[in-house]
Amino acid sequence: MSALQLEVVIDRESPVPLYHQLAEQLTAAVDDRRLEPGDPFENEVALAGRLGLSRPTVRRAIQEMVDQGLLVRRRGLGTTVANRKVHRRARLSSLFDDLEAEGREPRTSVLEFEVRTDERAAAALDLEPDTEMLSLVRVRAAGDLPLAIMHNWLPPAHADIAREDLEEQGLYALLRRRGVKPVVARQSIGARMPTAKERRELGLGGGQPVLTMTRMAFDASGAAIEFGDHAYRAQDYTIDLMLDER
Repeated sequence: MSALQLEVVIDRESPVPLYHQLAEQLTAAVDDRRLEPGDPFENEVALAGRLGLSRPTVRRAIQEMVDQGLLVRRRGLGTTVANRKVHRRARLSSLFDDLEAEGREPRTSVLEFEVRTDERAAAALDLEPDTEMLSLVRVRAAGDLPLAIMHNWLPPAHADIAREDLEEQGLYALLRRRGVKPVVARQSIGARMPTAKERRELGLGGGQPVLTMTRMAFDASGAAIEFGDHAYRAQDYTIDLMLDER
């Protein structure tokens, strides 16, 4: 199979580096499924010649995609599109929304649905330590592949969300239906070895880590609307960030 020649527009007047312009447009082709897992990728010599770019520029763009897990280089086989991961951009969205945007089938199993107290969650939501909150533990999958165990706490105002709705829709979609819109969040990302329960629910081997994410989301008035503490299969999930110099 020959590699698809993607249309790329390079703006040499832009302050954005040429390699990054190229990487962003090639990444978009993977995200929107113009390039599927296993597809051959145009080699750097041909790409450089076609776009009028230097080979080091093209090589750096391709390496950026390899580092993100989007491409795989194999000796003798060339460069191909990697098996699909969930790539979450640095925006306020849910995993359910991200999977739907990628054309994948989000599925949810609710493991825990109960009203109880938790001092850590209460502090995150700016509530009294003995406040009863709705505690939700869900496994989110893409088709048959489990991707994450998500533990969320909701303040009393939203504790009447139905368990059945959570099996069909994302939490943020349910909140938006209630007129509650998360507009800003404080988020921390880390990694660790999984618990026995996480290993079992996510189908992980003994030496495989999980990516962790805690998030406090707020509405436009500054009121905390949810606190989340999640664990993701690290090999199937990445978070993409755009950084700039201030």
